[in-house]
Amino acid sequence: MVEQDDSYDFRPVTEKDLPMIARWLAAPHIAEWWDDPQKEIAEIREHIDSVSVEPLIVELDGRPIAYLQSYDPHLEDDHPYADQPFGTLGIDLSIGPPDLVGIGHGSAIVRQFVEALFEEGAPRVIIDPHPDNGRAIRAYEKAGFRPIGRRRSEYGDVMLMAVDAAESDEEEGN
Repeated sequence: MVEQDDSYDFRPVTEKDLPMIARWLAAPHIAEWWDDPQKEIAEIREHIDSVSVEPLIVELDGRPIAYLQSYDPHLEDDHPYADQPFGTLGIDLSIGPPDLVGIGHGSAIVRQFVEALFEEGAPRVIIDPHPDNGRAIRAYEKAGFRPIGRRRSEYGDVMLMAVDAAESDEEEGN
């Protein structure tokens, strides 16, 4: 279970992380929601030096536990989420070790990361789990996201979810 004082560290993905991420992507709890691991690793490798996508490793007590990426849908031509308000950032999360899935890390990681994005000025953060991925949808709802619509795009069938900085401020009583 996630401890109240758990805090996550986010660091850039390096070339040395790719074999670990590839193992995670091949694990059944992730493989069911991501494309072919080799194709995904090639894209993550490209993102290491990208301006539109920031690939990150999430660490807990120095242990890598998840892959997270944030992206700006307005920096890619014809991105399916470019209709979101300017400044919106998207995120994707996959928890690597199967024993850490379903115990609260997903919503805690997302909540902490989203707060940092809001502090940096993002007005909205979006996430797009597959509509059948109930576990992810529940985790994101716990982190404050709400469904804003189902979409089909080159990324497949998704439930687009969002949380706005203004909503976050209201929850904190500001």
